[in-house]
Amino acid sequence: MDYALKLSKEFNLRADYSANIITLIDEDNTIPFIARYRKEMTGSCDDQVLREFADRLKYLRNLDKRKEEIANSITEQGKMTDEIMIALAGAETMTEAEDIYRPFKQKRKTRASVAIEKGLLPLAEFILSQEKDGAVLEQAKNYINQEKGVEDTVQAIAGAKDIIAEKVSDDAELRKTLRKKVMEVGELTCKLLENENSKTYDMYAEYSEKISKIPSHRILAVNRGEKEECLKVSVAVDTQAFIEAIQTVYVKGEGEKQDLVKDACADAYSRLIFPSIEREVRSELTEKASEQAIKMFEVNLRPLLLQPPLKGKIILGLDPAYRTGCKIAVVDSEGNVLDTAVVYPTPPQNKIEEAKAVLLKLIDKHGVSVISIGNGTASKESEIFVANMIKESGKELSYAVVNEAGASVYSASKLGAEEFPDYEPAQRSAVSIARRLQDPLAELIKIDVKSIGVGQYQHDMPEKRLEEVLGGVVEDCVNSVGVDLNTASASLLSYVAGLNKGIAKEIVEYRKNKPFMKREDLLKVKKLGEKAFLQCAGFLRIVGGNILDNTGVHPESYPAVEKLLSATGYTLLDVANGKISDIKQRIEQKGWDVCAHECGVGVPTVQDIVNELLKPGRDIRDTLPKPILRSDLMDLADLKEGMEINGTVRNVIDFGVFVDIGVHQDGLVHISQISDNYIKHPSDVLKVGDLVKVKVLGVDTVKKKISLTMKTAELPHGIAVGNQKTDRERKQGRINAEKKKSESKNMSNEDMVALLMKKFGR
Repeated sequence: MDYALKLSKEFNLRADYSANIITLIDEDNTIPFIARYRKEMTGSCDDQVLREFADRLKYLRNLDKRKEEIANSITEQGKMTDEIMIALAGAETMTEAEDIYRPFKQKRKTRASVAIEKGLLPLAEFILSQEKDGAVLEQAKNYINQEKGVEDTVQAIAGAKDIIAEKVSDDAELRKTLRKKVMEVGELTCKLLENENSKTYDMYAEYSEKISKIPSHRILAVNRGEKEECLKVSVAVDTQAFIEAIQTVYVKGEGEKQDLVKDACADAYSRLIFPSIEREVRSELTEKASEQAIKMFEVNLRPLLLQPPLKGKIILGLDPAYRTGCKIAVVDSEGNVLDTAVVYPTPPQNKIEEAKAVLLKLIDKHGVSVISIGNGTASKESEIFVANMIKESGKELSYAVVNEAGASVYSASKLGAEEFPDYEPAQRSAVSIARRLQDPLAELIKIDVKSIGVGQYQHDMPEKRLEEVLGGVVEDCVNSVGVDLNTASASLLSYVAGLNKGIAKEIVEYRKNKPFMKREDLLKVKKLGEKAFLQCAGFLRIVGGNILDNTGVHPESYPAVEKLLSATGYTLLDVANGKISDIKQRIEQKGWDVCAHECGVGVPTVQDIVNELLKPGRDIRDTLPKPILRSDLMDLADLKEGMEINGTVRNVIDFGVFVDIGVHQDGLVHISQISDNYIKHPSDVLKVGDLVKVKVLGVDTVKKKISLTMKTAELPHGIAVGNQKTDRERKQGRINAEKKKSESKNMSNEDMVALLMKKFGR
């Protein structure tokens, strides 16, 4: 296969760019390096496109490898034909390739193989030929053999039909057509089973939805219900239509033999074809749903990791709890721990005044300006306590509630113990909560990404694939921001392109004796060779030395920078002093192409160099909206219909977004309430961390559910607070409507027959 040509068409790339990307990947260049420093070779593809390209390339290569294995196996059996070779070459998926291999695969003992061992293959071929000469019963008498277990003509004919059924089942083209049709017209159906957890799945008690329409999150919900033995799930189609379609392909005319072939076709479908296709369809649905869920995790994780850091602040982290008390940790502007404590402002102790005294003393002692509160158990009580303390103290203080998902995992981890060997796990959690506000990226990368909690059904996902995708997101985020070589933790360094955990630890050990003065010093680190240096150097920053070492300019481009500055009348000192504000105008006067040619690089590289020179030491996160800091809070009971509130998007899912509006409980903006215009998916317009203005549609104080809208139109009159349809009712209504719609569009028997006749050219 010409991978470059095929992928250039799939990704709408020039063929030479596609070929270059394949070469760069095969040379073990990292995706961040290719995306950032080889733009001329790739047409400036970003890291996400490159990762999709690499995934697709891997799949195509694995497909070709499997097709080669199949071809070798069939050839070794002496059964290879030009027709099989052409079909195998045209297979575009693993499933299609396996369908072609099915008749030649060594099977476990089947009814057909047993019949063949009994010598009934000629009888099967005689029946399948459907020629007029010869009565079946008379012919079957020739195959009665008590030694082989064929007692009479009934057994002989039954065995022959088993052979025909398997032959029909092994028809690769037929299976492909039927599988496609099941995906188009089939329905996924559920029935509720009696189970202690069944109530969770009430809405699926008599559920049916067209396979082609069912959303990913519903597939995963159904799968989980089935796994928990709360649901019986199956694929439903018009069985008779499918059987008649198969019979149309294999039955020629009318007669005794034709009737037997009809029976064999019906048996093939019911016993062999449909159960197999049902498994394949369910597997494909699950795979697509999993990819969508992983994609949503990716979409949510990226902005979460790239949240703007709260720089230059001394922060008090508060890890809420009831009986064991709230753990406190104060960190300085660099994240170093200054102090720790434990207070008991929550039930059952309720030592509120004592807790206030401890916190105010720490605040005065260390100059704390912001309090970071974890959103776990006892978070609401802790937030009320902090808000009241700020109000009563009159101090210039603010607070933010941060997502503490995974903090307990980190605090009990080997990494947490290595970083804070003298602290208890609960104290480590408080430090993590403080640092999450201070530098989300540096802190969150220490946690297993599955534990961050910004996706759907992440624990049901294929673990290897999830880790692969999310690891790529973390890597892209870390490298897009850049890492301070002299202060970054080993955890953060390990995500830099070209580095790993071992080299990261070596870097930390090296700088204990002497800080890095320039990027080239990296070559003195054990285990870090020229290849690793090439990959990582541009993403590492050194403050206080050569100004270029504190930018995203790669060392390989330093000569180009010198030529560019000389051509535009500037020096590195001008760059350091911020005196090159009109460099773009000077380049435009000469022409970008001309300057790029003089510098010996491409225009994209010159553009990147200029952007870095204009803002050395820049942090791309600084341009994003800052986190909302509060000094007071509302209660759920304070919310009224029509109230407008500013909030922060906390999670984006398939059916809407959850927004933090400062009442401890996040509100849901259903996808239908996000925009005045139609949107296909919430991620089309929103991402985690976005600051939004919402209106309250309704509040259910019993279930603690808040319905919000972002539509600009006025809210409809007469909506009673807490008296709206529940999400379950709305969802079931959509399901029922979809069911009726699909029922009216089910393929008729005639349509099915026509399709197969057209497919097989008969």
